[in-house]
Amino acid sequence: MTDRSPEPGSLELGVNIDHVATLRQARYPGMLDAHNTEPDILAAAAACTRAGAHGITVHLRADRRHIQDADVFRLRHSVRARLNLEMGNTPEILAIALELRPDEVCLVPENRREITTEGGLAVAGHEAELRDTVARLRAAGIRVSMFIEPEREQIDASAALGAEMVELHTGAFANAVGAARDAQLKRITNAAKHAHEAGLQVNAGHGINYENIALIRSVPHLRDLNIGHSIVSRAVFSGLEAAVREMLARMAGA
Repeated sequence: MTDRSPEPGSLELGVNIDHVATLRQARYPGMLDAHNTEPDILAAAAACTRAGAHGITVHLRADRRHIQDADVFRLRHSVRARLNLEMGNTPEILAIALELRPDEVCLVPENRREITTEGGLAVAGHEAELRDTVARLRAAGIRVSMFIEPEREQIDASAALGAEMVELHTGAFANAVGAARDAQLKRITNAAKHAHEAGLQVNAGHGINYENIALIRSVPHLRDLNIGHSIVSRAVFSGLEAAVREMLARMAGA
């Protein structure tokens, strides 16, 4: 596994490459070993890391709509950056995670009818369902994050379960405008402060793009931003490495 000791206060980028797999599955479902299968997940991950991405994020969904089992094992054996596996709390995916041993696991809600993950995981009130999963992942040496709404009760429940990180869901912020967006940014800021005080690493993701990153980077105590759709969309026009470099530059305030 990756030996990760980030500098205090540094902001790092995990690129979610699910949508690269979405494009592949649109043409080549069930044909991962075919010589002409494209785009290649490993090539995408390599391009991201060459451009300076600190990690690769993938979501192995129960319906396997994009990332496949073989993808995560190929990535584990080839990617030198940290590998962050997003997963629902199911026995099947947990077994795969324990075999795979990614650097990090982020537990997320999952609804088969959704287009993408919508909303944070309800940790508070569901501790009994999550406790064994968190304990087993941590026992395997995997760092555990909870993808949650930026709310104190969800943060406190995550900390009580033994998660080491929370990923604050930024979707409401990304979809808001004007005063509503300002209110959502304040909500995220307050949550980040509370999570930091609780001893948790604070990450964020969902809907972050090349425009709203200027506001997101003002949130205190953030460590990792997991960004996928915006980067892959920009890559259609500029190429993946250029898209990653541009996002990193904007994260740094350039």
